[in-house]
Amino acid sequence: MESYFINEAFDCAINDYLNSRDAETGVLYNSFLVVVIRMLINIYGELDIINPYHMRDETAFLNNLKKFGVSEEEINNLARSMDGFYVIDRRNEGAYKRENNPYFISVQKIIIDLYNQKRLTFGVAESDAKVFYDLLYTPRTSSALRLSYNYLNAENIFEIDNYYHLAMQKKLEIPKEEKKLLKKEIYDIFNISEASLDNMSSADVDRLNSQIFKSLDISENAINRDYLLDEKIKEILNVNEPITTGNGYVDILIIMSIIITVLMVVVIFSTLVF
Repeated sequence: MESYFINEAFDCAINDYLNSRDAETGVLYNSFLVVVIRMLINIYGELDIINPYHMRDETAFLNNLKKFGVSEEEINNLARSMDGFYVIDRRNEGAYKRENNPYFISVQKIIIDLYNQKRLTFGVAESDAKVFYDLLYTPRTSSALRLSYNYLNAENIFEIDNYYHLAMQKKLEIPKEEKKLLKKEIYDIFNISEASLDNMSSADVDRLNSQIFKSLDISENAINRDYLLDEKIKEILNVNEPITTGNGYVDILIIMSIIITVLMVVVIFSTLVF
């Protein structure tokens, strides 16, 4: 039994690419599976695609395809879809009535997803982006062969074009920094508003917290630092908190009683002395 690299479709596609890359306007170089290899080379570089083939190292090849964070399942799906395309495409050779090949669309969508994964995590040069887009089978490709093949195989000739542009609208989601905030009361004591904290980076908050611990004479690395901080908050709030009941009339009575008590003490003391 003949041994293929990954599967018969991949083996045939890479071999055809190597045999046709010196004839860029030729039919073979612009055949679908060879164009898929050209797309992969655009994404990963020729060495990552061709070297494992020459060494027959399938593990290295598959690992190269996963290097931008693509899942193993997605790579396996690409291999299955390419093989599916190859099987139907061979049946269609010389057939009186061509069979619809759904893998023509699905393979391209997977390749676009691989390209987009690189774009989002690593970035792509504008020149490479233009080359990749032109390789797709869309009504806007510069190749007459790819243009005619798209009309022949796609039920909707704009499907891949629409899928590509929709994918390119996706932006990299940067995870929100987790800020190690202290209790709100401590920031209130230092007149630091929530808005100010929101505008600070995680590193800025860490530096601020360090300064707070230092100003309160608490070791930032102390095991019981949270307890010490709580005690310090209570101490500061008790010192600065005005004596009040929340009722203005009662507060006046309390203050008047304090004044009367003080005056009585003064009178008694003066009587005893004199």
